[in-house]
Amino acid sequence: MIITENRAELLHTKQHFEILDGLRGVAAIVVVIFHFMEIAITDYSKNFIGHGYLAVDFFFCLSGFVIAYAYDNRAARIGITQFFKLRLIRLHPLVIAGAVLGLLTFLFDPFSDFYPVYGFGKTALLFLTSAFLIPYPIMPERYTNLFCLNAPAWSLFWEYIANIFYILLLYKINKKALITLTLVGAAVLCYVALQSKNLSGGWGGQNFWDGGARVLYSFSAGMLVYRFNLIIKNELGFLGITALLLVAFLFPFNDDYNWISESIIVLLYFPLLVSLGAGATLSPALRKICRLSGEISYPLYMTHYPFIWVYLTYVAVAKPKGMMLFGVIPVSVILLVILAYLIMRFVDTPLRKYLKGKLVSEA
Repeated sequence: MIITENRAELLHTKQHFEILDGLRGVAAIVVVIFHFMEIAITDYSKNFIGHGYLAVDFFFCLSGFVIAYAYDNRAARIGITQFFKLRLIRLHPLVIAGAVLGLLTFLFDPFSDFYPVYGFGKTALLFLTSAFLIPYPIMPERYTNLFCLNAPAWSLFWEYIANIFYILLLYKINKKALITLTLVGAAVLCYVALQSKNLSGGWGGQNFWDGGARVLYSFSAGMLVYRFNLIIKNELGFLGITALLLVAFLFPFNDDYNWISESIIVLLYFPLLVSLGAGATLSPALRKICRLSGEISYPLYMTHYPFIWVYLTYVAVAKPKGMMLFGVIPVSVILLVILAYLIMRFVDTPLRKYLKGKLVSEA
């Protein structure tokens, strides 16, 4: 009994930074809007949210901070196996849910007919590789995404890589080594930005290693914010910091200087926002909103893109204009938020609770 109680205490989730949870939800909604808008307006310089893909770098920075906060002082006691189990319980149910939705929209999209082209074998491989996060960029019709059934899974692939390195090495390194790693990550990120003209890569076979550069810096920077206690006490609150976060995504897109502006945003601005978000005072009236925003952020991120594929084929086939092109976006975003809530409420949360209970009772 004592062993079980100690195990339960060790595996207990630490208190959340509620404003950071709220910001995660805001960033997830930005990603959804961006994915619709990049289909409706392919020229990013004319897209009001052309830098929306930088939300992934914000996620990586948040993840580095939160993982260090949650596990730095107990990673050695938890051990590698238990850490992997905890992370799989937290992340993988929605990876599978996204793959299932991706398969369903692949098979039943009314505006495309890919199954006869790829057949049972390749379709099964598309599903299995998406469900187990094995890159499989074989569909030119979907821009050779690493995970053609659920494109955003590419960032989860790199999140898993970061988590593996964390439990094997990063939680053990001292502050000096972490600074060195972060500086190396910054140099690599600037090189990628210069070569690619922006920081949008990582999602496809043609820009695979860009994702590694993005997670290397941002995850390390998030850890650095926590390790050095770079938390800035402030009275900006959730709404104030949300406004600052939106500036990064609404910043004008320009091919001539994107590599500079995006590098500054990712290298300096996002770690600053994490510092501010961790130190801000939250109004009691907004506490429930932040909590809900955080709860639906990951389900929304991992389940929305199968429907983006349907929107893409709809635009390609129907060639809509005006309200038919743009009117569907706000309605779809609202419906996808509702779907994310339902998946969180009735699938993800109960399943994670059950699996974590089994993990605690193993002792």
